[in-house]
Amino acid sequence: MADVTDRDAVPFDLASMRKQYRADGLAESELAATPVEQFARWFRQAATEGGLFEPNAMVVSTADAEGRPSSRTVLLKHFDEQGFVFYTNYESRKARELDENPHVSLLFPWHPMARQVIVTGVARRTGRDETAAYFRTRPHGSQLGAWASAQSSVVSGRDALDAAYTELAARYPESEPVPVPPHWGGYRVVPHTVEFWQGRENRLHDRLRYAACGDGGWRVERLSP
Repeated sequence: MADVTDRDAVPFDLASMRKQYRADGLAESELAATPVEQFARWFRQAATEGGLFEPNAMVVSTADAEGRPSSRTVLLKHFDEQGFVFYTNYESRKARELDENPHVSLLFPWHPMARQVIVTGVARRTGRDETAAYFRTRPHGSQLGAWASAQSSVVSGRDALDAAYTELAARYPESEPVPVPPHWGGYRVVPHTVEFWQGRENRLHDRLRYAACGDGGWRVERLSP
């Protein structure tokens, strides 16, 4: 086997790969009163001006009871002053870890805009009425998929997954309502901190973080880049 340190085996010179970020920054005076208001501003720009394929895609990081981390990309489906909501299989790895350790991090990597938003907080399950209301808005195929996939479990092959879906499609055609799976639902991440990261020249980025106060308010901290 060839030596993996051989420069000829490396397709790119990773050490030299870098971009110079924008000059426009983020000042404390520009921030909204709450992190959710500020997130709404940035999200609107990401969705309309950012050139992003899925601006609501976020990296959800969890850890088990022993602190071993895992991450995956999930779609944000709602946000308001109560928190940030996503949906998943309650028997998935992320859900099992959240049952053991509800502390979670959300990362919105808006690279084309040289922006990131990092949320840390505690995840709590949404109510079944809220889950059902969202489930009914999903495309029919996605509703069936929630039943067909035992998320994070080992599957014998793609054929087994497709067969499970085909069986469900026959049982619930387009004209039939699909019941909400009891093992599927939402999580609301109640934020403790929300950091807004704006890329700047010379790696001197702007990092402004809202941190929750005991009285229900927020304080803003500037972090070193």
